[in-house]
Amino acid sequence: MTNNRPNSVSERFHRRRQFLQKLALGLCLVLLSWVIFNTLTIISASSKQIDAFFILGGSIRREIYVAELAQQYPQTPILISRGSPDPCILLVFQRLAPQRMQNVWLEKCADSTFGNFYYSIPILRRWGVHKVKLISSQTHFPRAKWMAQILFGVHGIWVETDIVPEQGVPGNRESWSKTGLDVTRSLLWAGLSRIIQPKCVYVMRLTEVNMDFWQRQRFRCERQQDFNLR
Repeated sequence: MTNNRPNSVSERFHRRRQFLQKLALGLCLVLLSWVIFNTLTIISASSKQIDAFFILGGSIRREIYVAELAQQYPQTPILISRGSPDPCILLVFQRLAPQRMQNVWLEKCADSTFGNFYYSIPILRRWGVHKVKLISSQTHFPRAKWMAQILFGVHGIWVETDIVPEQGVPGNRESWSKTGLDVTRSLLWAGLSRIIQPKCVYVMRLTEVNMDFWQRQRFRCERQQDFNLR
C-alpha cells in the first residue's frame, strides 16, 4: 500500500496535466479559428459600401463636414457621438442636408473618446454595420484610429477614416499618456465588448430635437468664420 500511493498520486497528476494541456490546445484552436474567421470577415467588408458614418464629438466643423458629405450617401445612417449641442447640429443639417435629417442619430452618453466607442458599438451592431467611416480631426488621430481598429475590428467591422480640416482649435488634446491609456483600455475591453452590451439611454433622432426648448435656454453654437448659424 505504501509503495502504490505515490504512484497513484503521480498518475492523477499526470492525467490532470494531460487534461489541462488538451483544454489549452482546444481553446487555442477555437481562438485561432475565430481570429481567421474574423479577419476574413473584415477583409470582405473592406470592399463593400460604407454602412454608417460615425462622428466623434469635439468640434462643430465635424458636423458641418459630415452634413456636406452625407448628400453623396442619401441612405447611409449617421451616428454622432457626444457632438455639438443638439440645436447646433440641427441647424447645420437644416442648412446643408435637410433631406438627411431622418437618418441622423445623436448619442449623448459618452464623456470621452473611449466612451464614444463604449456606447456606440452596440448601436452600430444593432444596425448591422460591417463597414464604418470614422470622422474626426487631425488632432484626434492616431489615437481614435487605433481605438477604432481594435474595437471595431473585434466585431468584424472595417474602419475607414476621414480627417476634417479645422478652423480654430478643436476640443481634443492629445498626449502619449492619454493615447497609451485609451489603447490599453481598448485592448482590455475588446473581448468583453462581444459579451457586454452597454446601453445608452440618451440616444435620439435629430428630428426629435425640441428647438423651442433650446431657444428658451439661449443656446450658443461654436463660431466658424465661414459658417454662421445665426
